[in-house]
Amino acid sequence: MENRAKHLVFLGCGLLCAAALVVAVASAPSAAEGPQAGASAPDASTANFPVASGARLAGDGKQTRFILDLDRKIEFRAFPLADPYRVVVDIPQVNFQLAAGTGSAGRGLVKAFRYGLVMPGGSRIVFDLTGPVKIANSYVLDAANGQPPRLVLDFEEVDRTSFVQSLAPESRPELKPAISESTTAAIPAVTTAALPPVAVTDSRPLIVIDPGHGGIDNGTQSGDQTEKNLVLGFGLALRDRIDKSGKYRVIMTRSDDTFIPLNDRVKIARTQSAALFVSIHADALPRREGDAQGATIYTVSDKASDAEAERLAEAENKADAIAGVNLTDEPTEVADILIDLAQRETKTFSNRFARLLMDEMKSTVRMHKHPLKSAGFRVLKAPDVPSVLVEIGYVSNKGDLEHLVSENWRNKAVGSMVQAIDTFFAKRLATAGPAK
Repeated sequence: MENRAKHLVFLGCGLLCAAALVVAVASAPSAAEGPQAGASAPDASTANFPVASGARLAGDGKQTRFILDLDRKIEFRAFPLADPYRVVVDIPQVNFQLAAGTGSAGRGLVKAFRYGLVMPGGSRIVFDLTGPVKIANSYVLDAANGQPPRLVLDFEEVDRTSFVQSLAPESRPELKPAISESTTAAIPAVTTAALPPVAVTDSRPLIVIDPGHGGIDNGTQSGDQTEKNLVLGFGLALRDRIDKSGKYRVIMTRSDDTFIPLNDRVKIARTQSAALFVSIHADALPRREGDAQGATIYTVSDKASDAEAERLAEAENKADAIAGVNLTDEPTEVADILIDLAQRETKTFSNRFARLLMDEMKSTVRMHKHPLKSAGFRVLKAPDVPSVLVEIGYVSNKGDLEHLVSENWRNKAVGSMVQAIDTFFAKRLATAGPAK
């Protein structure tokens, strides 16, 4: 708790403007498309943030330097993580204006690096390393001799013993059980999930739309198209169509390019007493596994329906690890969620909606050859909210990708979803009484 408090103080320093960004989920912008991969276009919401204009690596397998060009000096905090080997750099919110593909190619001790928002007011850079390293130097240079201010980090190769000793006590592998690859350092989650439940006089059912990934987590990618942007555009279009019907209330877990931890996505649905949770994703199949196409609808299950469902759930459940969020100190409600999965009514409603959604979507969009699947998705584990995860297509498939960027296709798919929602609530009201 002490480390969390210190971290929160750090991110709060000099970031008074960040408070204006923490807005209610319901007040989302109406833009249909999200920002481009790895960059934030300068607009009214980013104009006052520091700008990162370039990033590069230099050196070899013994010593490697990272340089980030900025338009002003910033504060930062850098720390290593084990299993897998990483270095995380927390900085104030930055407007990344880096070339497409920056960070995908490594050098020396760095295999690759990624960057983006992890919370309103805070950005993060995560380095995937080839092995154990120490942060030999880390500093910010003033602008000089025509060069901009720069954030510089020097990595040096070390043995594992030295590396582990450099970790914060709570992050040392020998001091806690190894739960998964997602053993990482804590960051306070300042998201809309922290909003208290709102006293609601509107009796219309509440639907939560959850565009996957966001911020530092791009999700899958094909060329300049990222999953986080494709599903955000789809989610915003679905929200607008549901709003237009006037039959339901609707909120989004994210309405811009912000990272939201998995547990916070679940918490939003639970604290707002949602009647339905719809998570939107777009899968990609590794080339070695061939090709796949079409939309797939997932419900939660302790046992995956097939190997592909298990692979996808494992990948999606690592979203927090990608952004460096601590998974070792989950709130006790997570344990309760795992126990409460036995609640048959919620699972029954989830399965019922999944079947209705499949029936509607198959008449308008291409579906996977096995369109209904199940696996242990963390984001679907609210015990009291019917939940589905919809993979609207494969960004790794040329035909699917053409659909995913097509406004005409999106309108058809959104229309099918809204029709399924209407049918679901009409039957639920008839058989189970008024919805929440």
